[in-house]
Parts: sequence; structure tokens; C-alpha cells
Amino acid sequence: MINKNPHEPPYTLTPAIVSLVAEISEIIGRYTVLAEQNLTPRLRRENRIRTIHASLAIENNTN
Repeated sequence: MINKNPHEPPYTLTPAIVSLVAEISEIIGRYTVLAEQNLTPRLRRENRIRTIHASLAIENNTN
């Protein structure tokens, strides 16, 4: 089969395919939100440690 239009995909989008793509996108979205929520407390802690360390360095206090 020769494809006359080079920009036309070699498959047909069916309602089932569109539904599966939508479902996959929703799952990826949920995962992204959960991953960001789990990452936020750790980033806050790391930033707090960096801030304290920088403040101590400014005051020339390493303890």
C-alpha cells in the first residue's frame, strides 16, 4: 500500500484508540501530580538546610 499523503499516518484513529490514549493521558497526569507532591517535602527540607548552611557561613559559624 502506497501512502499518497506523506503526512497521513499509516493507521486509522478509531474511538477505541482515542479512548485508550485519553485513559493513558489521565494516568500520566495523576502520576505526575503524585510524584510532585512526594517531591515537595524533600525539596523544602533540602532548601531549608541550604539556607541554614549559607546563613551560618555568612556569620562565620560552621557548627
